[in-house]
Amino acid sequence: MSDLRLEIKRLIIDALALEDIRPEDIADDAPLFGEGLGLDSIDALELVLGIEQEFGVKVADEEVGVKAFSSVDSLADFIKEKSAA
Repeated sequence: MSDLRLEIKRLIIDALALEDIRPEDIADDAPLFGEGLGLDSIDALELVLGIEQEFGVKVADEEVGVKAFSSVDSLADFIKEKSAA
């Protein structure tokens, strides 16, 4: 598990107070919303704020956010891309 993916998983768990989940319980390619972790729109707002604060990247609009927040892998790619820009 890469350091960035581990950081993202920890942020998800902490930001959303997911007490019964450990980072290793979250698959890198599993959907975060719907059938995966089962997150909802309120969770999405919390997660966006956490990502912006922790990694200093801005989520420009909902369309970008939906794609970027689909899984831990896509979120890691989004953060890497924004950090390099």
